[in-house]
Amino acid sequence: MNKAVVIGSGAGGAMCARELQGKYQVTVLEAGREFRPFGLDLGLIAGLRWTGLLYDAREIGWIFPAMRMRRAGAGMILVNGSCSGGTTTISTGNALRQDGALKELGIDLDEEFAELNREIPMFSGHQKIWRPLTASFFAICREMGLDPQAMPKMGDYSHCRGCGRCVLGCPHGVKWDSRRLLEQAQKIGARLLTAHRVERVVHDKGRARGVLARHGLRKKWFPADLVILAAGGLGTPQVLEDSGIACDDSLFVDPVLCVAAEMENCRQDCELPMPFAVQMNGYIISPYFDHLSFFFNREWRHKAGNIYSLMIKLADENRGGMSGGRVRKTLTAADRARLEQAVNVCAEIFQRAGVDKGRLFFGTLNAGHPGGMLPLAAAQSGTFHDPRLPENLFVADASLFPVALGNPPILTIMAMAKRVARLCRQAG
Repeated sequence: MNKAVVIGSGAGGAMCARELQGKYQVTVLEAGREFRPFGLDLGLIAGLRWTGLLYDAREIGWIFPAMRMRRAGAGMILVNGSCSGGTTTISTGNALRQDGALKELGIDLDEEFAELNREIPMFSGHQKIWRPLTASFFAICREMGLDPQAMPKMGDYSHCRGCGRCVLGCPHGVKWDSRRLLEQAQKIGARLLTAHRVERVVHDKGRARGVLARHGLRKKWFPADLVILAAGGLGTPQVLEDSGIACDDSLFVDPVLCVAAEMENCRQDCELPMPFAVQMNGYIISPYFDHLSFFFNREWRHKAGNIYSLMIKLADENRGGMSGGRVRKTLTAADRARLEQAVNVCAEIFQRAGVDKGRLFFGTLNAGHPGGMLPLAAAQSGTFHDPRLPENLFVADASLFPVALGNPPILTIMAMAKRVARLCRQAG
């Protein structure tokens, strides 16, 4: 049986592994280790904040190894998962279809989305577990004509216990993540190797020959007839650069800024994150307790149970890149104008909830949806293959998005990965 190497075990990699195993003998190489949920109590973290030991968000790996952070310039932190299951394990589990820009290229993923709807449990009837303050914010958004919509979630949220720990690893098995796909692939013969960081794809004469990875102090060679690169919007461009293949300077990151206020005993920290969203022109607004800011931002000095926060997620312009492992990304003037507009909308929502603008404080500017550095074009709508790549090397992650989504991307990444896997099965 021909061999396939899948680099990355997140949404795209896990889906390709599950879809390709059987047609190929699949080996999944994951740079991180096996995922473990964050188990510490937020009260303990609050105590550590006053010691001064937590002062840089990049220290998150000390207390939560599955989460990796790096700086991107302009005070922005980039967040991604580094573990089995990738960033899906630390996501909020949202199930939004976001393929409008792909449709404009002539890409129809209706069949793939229909399969996902059959394969993955999706749930949006969680309003009954919202806390009263969240229900009132939803009503305020309606009164303002913002058309808030309950966020569909991947998983069986009818059993959600309201612990608020979706982004720290659901401790109750309610939230779906891509480890479910990995388990399915392994049951039919796929191999998952964690702590294997891919250094480069070896290729010559237009074909990939295999993958060179590092495991501890050892370098290991994995020959392959097919290579699927799904290391994420930052990991994939890095592997390609190290393999002698240049990507575009078209990085987007979906910047996130939280606007928060002290609201006595609101307990948003123990609530389903992103229960609803308001879709605006170029950004969304959604209730979200920002653990990153609570851990490291000194503006967030209040008790966790007394902080209520609205997330702004921005669809930023595709301007940025990577070189030598360093990320180059700043917000453009247009990005900052939209961000200011979004902050004003949040301020009005809080004001209607009885909170004056002077009482608001801000979270750490961060981003967790990088992509766009190997964007699909109309010419690749049928092949999903960039001509810069060897003929048997495919990408199956957010690198393929032509523009920023400003929205949760996981469901759409899996739909694209299904298409990539289907094309590879047909070609093989």
